[in-house]
Amino acid sequence: MSQHTGLVLDFGGVLTTPLLPVVLAFEQREGLPQGACISALYQDEEGVRITSDLERGAVSQTEWNEFAGKKLGVSPDNLMGRIFGGLRPEPLLINAAAAARRAGIKVGILSNSVGLAPWDLYDGYDLEKLYDVVVISEHHQLRKPDPELFEITLKLMEMPAEQCVFVDDTEAYVQAAEQLGFAGVHNKDPRQTVVDLSNLLGVDLTAVP
Repeated sequence: MSQHTGLVLDFGGVLTTPLLPVVLAFEQREGLPQGACISALYQDEEGVRITSDLERGAVSQTEWNEFAGKKLGVSPDNLMGRIFGGLRPEPLLINAAAAARRAGIKVGILSNSVGLAPWDLYDGYDLEKLYDVVVISEHHQLRKPDPELFEITLKLMEMPAEQCVFVDDTEAYVQAAEQLGFAGVHNKDPRQTVVDLSNLLGVDLTAVP
């Protein structure tokens, strides 16, 4: 029997389709050069700061939209929703999480927030119903990879890190979790991630109900 009885999943890029293709599609629609969003919002020092503040809940999504709109030279109107609205559920990992719960694995969500209004990334996913624990970073004024946010998640999961597997599409966050004792899985291909999780949890997560 596996020592792992808990599973903690990132949301965007794990339970959804990948983020990068929808960002590139947004850039194309807006006539922006490829990579403009990544450069302005996730590499530029000021962009990194305000995006981190958004994830901690220190600024609102509307404030982020205004900043990002000016930075990119586009309308700020529902900008977050226009960038990421093309994300869709990732059925392989959603089904795997459901299979894990049916097998008695406790499953939690740990997600860096992008703000909840005017656009709600989590709308329609029934997180509170389908998962045992849901931790959204802005509710705790923290963000991954802050160790305190992982510790809050573990407390709510009521188990130590050594019993949990953590999945994220950002490698640095997986490494941060591993340093705390989690088994880490860097999600790059959902099919491989399901195989890796099946092995770590000792449960066939490919089973369809």
